[in-house]
Formats: sequence, structure tokens, C-alpha cells
Amino acid sequence: MKLLVVLSRMPYPLEKGDKLRAFHLVKRLSEKHEVFLFCLSDQRVKADDEAHLRGYFKHLHVVYIPWWRLLLRLCAAPFSRLPFQVSYFHHGHAQRQLDRVVAEFRPDHVLCQLVRTTEYVRHHYQLPKTLDYMDTLSKGMERRAETAPFPFSAVLQAETRRLIGYENLMFDLFDHQVIISAQDRDLLYHPDRHQVVVVPNGVDNEYFAPQRKEKTHDLLFTGNMNYPPNIDSVLFLVQRVLPLVQAKRPGTTLLIAGVDPGQRILRLAAAHPEVTVSGWMKDIRQAYASAHVFVAPMQLGTGLQNKLLEAMAMGMPCVSSDLANNAVGASPGTSILIGHEPQEYADHILRLLENPQERDALAHHALQFVRSSFNWESAANLLDGLMFGPSLPAAQTEGPNHASASMGPVAR
Repeated sequence: MKLLVVLSRMPYPLEKGDKLRAFHLVKRLSEKHEVFLFCLSDQRVKADDEAHLRGYFKHLHVVYIPWWRLLLRLCAAPFSRLPFQVSYFHHGHAQRQLDRVVAEFRPDHVLCQLVRTTEYVRHHYQLPKTLDYMDTLSKGMERRAETAPFPFSAVLQAETRRLIGYENLMFDLFDHQVIISAQDRDLLYHPDRHQVVVVPNGVDNEYFAPQRKEKTHDLLFTGNMNYPPNIDSVLFLVQRVLPLVQAKRPGTTLLIAGVDPGQRILRLAAAHPEVTVSGWMKDIRQAYASAHVFVAPMQLGTGLQNKLLEAMAMGMPCVSSDLANNAVGASPGTSILIGHEPQEYADHILRLLENPQERDALAHHALQFVRSSFNWESAANLLDGLMFGPSLPAAQTEGPNHASASMGPVAR
């Protein structure tokens, strides 16, 4: 079968969550189907990155969107009927190229990742379409609006309203809808959200595996450091948790590893000698292997935290929040430790740093959990069956530690 995949970014290198999900799912789908990868990019594509993708995908078309086009969309966004998230990524020259691809490739099915890309295919009524919401963008925007200062809060509230309406509209225009976790599915505002199929992420357990390496840091946080929920997490960790830890264990060190750290994050390292900001790392496994404890006190955002899956697969003990773990489903106290207030996070961290046996036990259970629960092959097969196979049974398992969903009719 012919599958057209529409992405808002090149799915390589794998420094962001949407790229990671797209690359691993679509790579496996390309083993069964003829895939045409249609990507947008706001920067010139590196030859090595394009060559890497062409090693997996027979058809690859990247539409470069220069800065001046993005600036025009920014200026026009307040007057558009579209959410900013959609308007920013929708451009006339890209639409014309997508239409030509549809006419020439003649796909049997279209897969769009995130509502950002759906405007490109909404008027191709004849094509069967699947939308991967990935996570609930409207809820993430709503949570940011609750803590943002005025006038930014008003802008974010307006964007939340637009996103809710647009997510619901795309739900009705697409044949199938998938999402990364049951938690995110339940945050959608559409009355038929129970029909959305949960397709969880996986983790490459051969690549992310425990390594024996000298520990150079006590604590670790990883992630895309221009993503507001990650920035919020790091500020919470450094400003509210780390001082409590260092009051009882002076000199405790923290490594912050991830692409695009902004000035707010870089200033943390300048103000705190025990904090190191690495920026982009070609092999993120080196960061995981270098620290004793992984800490991700996520307070905002939606979706599934790939950083937790990778840390567990690397054999690290993890401390995180209910918000992050609800999508993962690890057993609190056995496979993960959950914090709420800064003191609780500090107590967990101190106990793990001072007790190697407890660290090892938590890491062992986490490793077993992630290996048994998160697999890219099963996730891709679930998506493949939805798009091209017979209707899935109503009791299809959603993933680890989640109740089964009544999927309802998969063809709408």
C-alpha cells in the first residue's frame, strides 16, 4: 500500500519527541508499505541528515520555509481563523507541493502527525486519513496560560480556545485518530474521544541499555531545552529542589543535557557551580551513563516523556511527577519515585544518593518494566492495523498499566 506521511519537521536527528516518534513508527511502516515522507523545515537540511533518511524511505520531500515566510505568518496569525500552532506551519507554496505529491503519488492513506499538519490535507476528502494527535496541544496550552503573566496569559488563553475548536474539527474530518497515552486521550474535549486509539511510544532497548561508566554527576535532567515544560522543570529543580538537597549534601552536582538551552538555562550554570549545561550531545547515552539519579519534576505539558523511558532503559533510578508518570504507568515506589513538593523530591534524591542498594533495586525494576512494556514494533503494528488492517477488537490493550479502551468503530 502507498502511505503519505506529513510531518511538521524532518524526523532526524532525533533530538525532539515528535521526531523520535515519527522516525521509529514510520521506519517500521516503510518495511511493509511504500512510504512518501513529506516534511516541513524552517532551516536548511544537512546533507548527512537527508542521506540518513533516504536510507529508510524511498520517497522524501522536504519543503524549506524561510524565515521571512515564518515572519509573515506570525504577523498574520492574530487575524487567522487557525490556531497559531497551525497557521505557523501552513504555507501556500508548501500546500501546492503537497497537492502535487497527492496527484502524482496517489496514496492509499495519509498519516498526519500533530494537528499542525492537518490543514494540508483537510480538503482532500477522497483520501482515507489518520491523525496522530501525539499529545493534547490544547491542554498543554491551557496549563501554560494558567501560570503565564499578563498579557501572555490572554494570548495563550485565546490560542487554547482556537486549538480546542480545531482539534475537534480535525477529529471529525479524519477517519482515524491516535494519541500517545490514555491520559492525553482523556484530555481531549471531543465528546467521542473514547474512540481515539492509544499508540504509545517505544524505546530502542538495544541502543538504550545499561553502560558501565564512571559517574561524574549526581543528578541528570535531559530534554529539548527550548520546550517550555522542560524549562519550567529545570527551574523548579535548580531553584527549589537542589538547595534542599545541598543543605544536607553539599556539592551535589546536576547535569542538564539537551538541545537549544536558552539564556535562562545558561544563567543557571553561571550562578550555580554545581550545575552543568551541556547543550546538544551527539550521543545522549553518555549523559545517562554519567549520572547516579535521573530527575524529571515535570509540572506542565502533555504527552509521554521519552526521557523517562530512555533513562529506565539505561538502568537509571528515576524520580519524577505524577503528571509525567501517568502516561508511563510505572509502579510508584517500585519502578519510579514520585515527588509532589520540593521537600519530597529532595528526600527521594538524598535517599537514593546515600543508598546504592536502593538505587540498584529501583533501577532494576524500572529496566524490567520498560523492556516489557514499551516496544516500537508493537506500536507500529497497532498503527498499521488501524490504517490498513481489519477493525481492531474493542478490548485492544492500550499499553502498560492502563485499562482497555472501547475503541468503537474505527472507520468513521
